[in-house]
Amino acid sequence: MATAADPGFDRALIEESARKSALVWVRGPEGPPRPLWHAWHEGAVWLVGGPGEQPLDGLGLVAGARATVSCRSKDRGGRLVVWPAEVAEPGPDDPAWAPAVAELAGRRLNATDTATLAERWAAECRVLRLSPAGEPLQRPGAMPAESGAAAPLPTPASTRVATPSGLPTRRRAGRRR
Repeated sequence: MATAADPGFDRALIEESARKSALVWVRGPEGPPRPLWHAWHEGAVWLVGGPGEQPLDGLGLVAGARATVSCRSKDRGGRLVVWPAEVAEPGPDDPAWAPAVAELAGRRLNATDTATLAERWAAECRVLRLSPAGEPLQRPGAMPAESGAAAPLPTPASTRVATPSGLPTRRRAGRRR
């Protein structure tokens, strides 16, 4: 029977959680962790970012850098496994690039240019591979005692604004029919 300390168990846990999650949280050498959509292909998480895609700037994800990837549980929604990853940026001439981009394109929602997606990504975007690089930092049976919650990032957005004077009085008072 596999245990939580078994490398085969760890690898299977990383793969299954990455396959089943729509998002992974990636913390690069710079900046706070960020949720990113991805595809699991050939033993690694693949990401695409750039114009018209998710932003990868501010994370410090460059070839050879290390990152931390967090996957959630599909059943409970909480953090399931956190693992170290090595970042690579294969180009369109790399043999692994085309099949990985095909997998990413299949997971890309609401793309307006599905017929030319791969060409646009090759010309304008960055496609990254995050490969597991060591045993998980957190996994079932080895989770930290603290919550890991972080303070929200500063933002000019606000939901508390003055009520417009043109609204009827009963709407301003917060009563509903």
